[in-house]
Amino acid sequence: MNTLWTSDELVSAMHGRPFGSLPQGVTGISIDSRSIGKGEAFFAIKGDRVDGHDYASVAAANGAALLVVSEAKLPALGRVTTPMIVVDDVLAGLERLGRAARVRSAAKVIAVTGSVGKTTTKEMLRKALESSGTVHASVASFNNHWGVPLTLARMPKDVDYGVFEIGMNHPGEIRALVSMVRPDIAIITTVAGAHLGNFRSVEEIAYAKSEILEGIEADGHAILNRDIEYFPILEKVAIENRVPHIHSFGNNARADFRLAEFNGHATSSNLWAVIGGRTIEVTIGAPGRHIAENALAVLGAVSLAGADLDRAAEALASFMPEKGRGQRHILSLGEGKGTFTLIDESYNANPASMRAAIGLLAVTPATGEGRQIAVLGDMLEMGENSPSIHGNLAQPLRQAGIRHLWLAGRDMRLLAEAMAGSADVAYRQTAEELADYAVSHVSDGDVLVVKSSLGTGFGKITAALLNAFQPAQATGI
Repeated sequence: MNTLWTSDELVSAMHGRPFGSLPQGVTGISIDSRSIGKGEAFFAIKGDRVDGHDYASVAAANGAALLVVSEAKLPALGRVTTPMIVVDDVLAGLERLGRAARVRSAAKVIAVTGSVGKTTTKEMLRKALESSGTVHASVASFNNHWGVPLTLARMPKDVDYGVFEIGMNHPGEIRALVSMVRPDIAIITTVAGAHLGNFRSVEEIAYAKSEILEGIEADGHAILNRDIEYFPILEKVAIENRVPHIHSFGNNARADFRLAEFNGHATSSNLWAVIGGRTIEVTIGAPGRHIAENALAVLGAVSLAGADLDRAAEALASFMPEKGRGQRHILSLGEGKGTFTLIDESYNANPASMRAAIGLLAVTPATGEGRQIAVLGDMLEMGENSPSIHGNLAQPLRQAGIRHLWLAGRDMRLLAEAMAGSADVAYRQTAEELADYAVSHVSDGDVLVVKSSLGTGFGKITAALLNAFQPAQATGI
């Protein structure tokens, strides 16, 4: 396998000291002792729940070529014979290595943040850019204080494009991360009430998301959502940070990357997009207007990065959402009993993404006597207004004509009360109870959208349905 870093480069970049006879180099970077590959470097990061130093021997047994450990923990690793690089702090060492990776790379780097759609937009960028060159992108949602430097440190020096997702829960987090990534192009998908419990207002969230604009390279580009009410804040911050090229996307007539026409279908989307003065037809292998809108930012970034726009548009036809982010399953109830459709949106939720999921359910038709069923759980980190935020979901549900609700969670009780009399509502306190209910009450022709914050455990509902019923046909939507 190719060498990602030589040992000399690691020692120099991290300001470390060698301990033992180091290998010539390593083929990869890992922080997970269970999945580390042979020849990779294991970084013994101390997290909130576990300390990687406790698993150093496991990493060594699983093939680690060297270990990166902290000076303070070295005495406790006396029996470990795998060569090591000793640093003051392992996470700080990983951050320094990430910065070194950015310095040595000639790749066009694109960073994505936003209250909704970060991971999906990042994956669309990966798919679109792969048609023009080699792409290095964040794994899953590696968008926090360890995920971003880890993704940087894993970036080979000879890739053509780097795509990074940057997230936050509190003010100041994006500022620290974007200073490492230093994007040539930065995208803000949208601003909404995610993590509202940690902020005084959505406006404050807009300013926090705008921190990504502070790290754009000298001749870089910002791509901002012109359809949202917080666009003026984003534009103002971009101007204040002297971003030389400010672009916008959306349905707005003044958007640089504009949605001219949209046709949504149950399993795909068709749109006409105006990109750089050209109007192109795009098919996306996933449903939802929100995905189509973020595709505008993707195609705009492709154009600005100098990649092939036509190839990128063609590539999006085979784009498929990931687990928990709109992945679709058609499941059999048993021989002769029919099928139902499960749309898994269980990874995360906030008011904006809840509305998008409700809209997706509304345009996904049930068959025969089937029902459109919203399976909803609590949105976490909503703060003191959480009860009313949940109750207010009654309005988009009524507007979408959704008449069947399966709900669980403390605050979803408020939505159950708000919808009583206007919908068929089944409420359970926990995800486990609702999973049992779903398995026993789903019927032929039903369409279920499962949507909740990750911490509520609604993935158990998806898992229960997938365990109880076999696929009727393969689908990646």
